[in-house]
Amino acid sequence: MRAINSWINFNGNAEEAFTFYKSVFGGEFAKIIRFKDLASAEFQVAENEANKIMTISLPVGKHNVLMANDVPEFMGRVNERENRSKIVVSADSREEADRIFTGLSAGGDVEGPIGDSPWGTYAGMFRDKYGIEWIVEFDPNL
Repeated sequence: MRAINSWINFNGNAEEAFTFYKSVFGGEFAKIIRFKDLASAEFQVAENEANKIMTISLPVGKHNVLMANDVPEFMGRVNERENRSKIVVSADSREEADRIFTGLSAGGDVEGPIGDSPWGTYAGMFRDKYGIEWIVEFDPNL
């Protein structure tokens, strides 16, 4: 396994928050993908959501990455007083991602089945049987 990292959900201010985090931790963003970057006939993006963050990542130290996104309005607001983060497992292979996804999601609720994503990774997300939210992904470009 490559790493386990934190993923935070924001209500439209992920870029502002991550600019602040960058000022504290230093470094450079490893990835910024906006919803408009993924827009297609199959993945329609509303104009008011286009510049929101689909994925942003900031390496922190040698082996950690802080990641986040803006939750699209159609999914509802994130309750900022409750859990609004996910644990991200970065697998070494599709097979490892499948094994971890299948194991951890057993008895839980799959929110996004594991498969090829529009942003180029193999990923899936779920809430485990204890209510913890996870994303399992394999990025062939890393």
